[in-house]
Amino acid sequence: KKMGFLMRAIRDRFEEKKKESKIFPGGTVMMISGCEDAQTSADVSDVGSFRLPDPAGRAGGACTSTLLNVLYHDHQRPDIEYSFVEVLMKMREILESRGYTQVPQLTSSGMIDVNVPFDLVPDHSEGTRRALLIGINYVGHEQGELSGCHNDVHNMKEYIMDVHGFPEENITILLDDGEHTEPTYDNIVAAYEQIVAESEPGDALFCHYSGHGAKIRDDDFGEEEDGFDESLVPLDYQESGLIRDDLLFDTLIKPLKEGVTLTCLMDCCHSGTVLDLPYHFQPNGEQTEMDIDEKFNFGRLFGKIGEGVEDLLDVFDG
Repeated sequence: KKMGFLMRAIRDRFEEKKKESKIFPGGTVMMISGCEDAQTSADVSDVGSFRLPDPAGRAGGACTSTLLNVLYHDHQRPDIEYSFVEVLMKMREILESRGYTQVPQLTSSGMIDVNVPFDLVPDHSEGTRRALLIGINYVGHEQGELSGCHNDVHNMKEYIMDVHGFPEENITILLDDGEHTEPTYDNIVAAYEQIVAESEPGDALFCHYSGHGAKIRDDDFGEEEDGFDESLVPLDYQESGLIRDDLLFDTLIKPLKEGVTLTCLMDCCHSGTVLDLPYHFQPNGEQTEMDIDEKFNFGRLFGKIGEGVEDLLDVFDG
């Protein structure tokens, strides 16, 4: 197919440019997200008019609880190893059986063999394991209060310690429970900055977010195909605003040191492209391996790092 040929050519050219520009250095950035950008929540025109969506009929953290249901049912490791494909397929089956329309997906900075056993720590990562877990129930908010996000964080902490060997002293937790550091705009950004700054080559990082997500009018006109930025909703969104995908990229992705592996689980609305990663796998029964997302905006990605995209796209010429 011609499109298949063109996408393979773009993928090969992108890999060349990736090495030249030093973006996504060394290790791999990988994100498991709970739904596509177009699914659930309400689109808004500006931060001032944003209100938390009514969660009626939707428990907070459906993606997290489903992932743990597959990989840590009854707080026990499964008897068999599941591949990335099998984990995502099982997640989708469980979500559908419970009446959710969310479609879990995997995006990454490079090609990942999705048929190998699922793991948060690659075999080659022999350094320190660090994690940041964020859960926001929006306690006390008139609208949009969730109920499951704190439990998700506590369960995820137990899972990554027991199964993946993350030491408790290297796990940072932000919760609006009156006991932990509050997940405000500044605290979330500072925590993301810290986990990246402390990392060294060979380290494995895991970041988990369970809370509301939103789409907000793109403040860089023309950057987003649909005219909106994907965003996280901090506890103090009314005073501080939303955490846009551009800031997440600049904070989490761009400064990542060579040889560091970062895995994110984004369990929120509009999370499909919140980290702007070009490789994509969705458990739709048709896709069998990860490949370049045909809808991915390379101009946007290279604009983030100050690189031109013209020579990436000249593959279409001739």
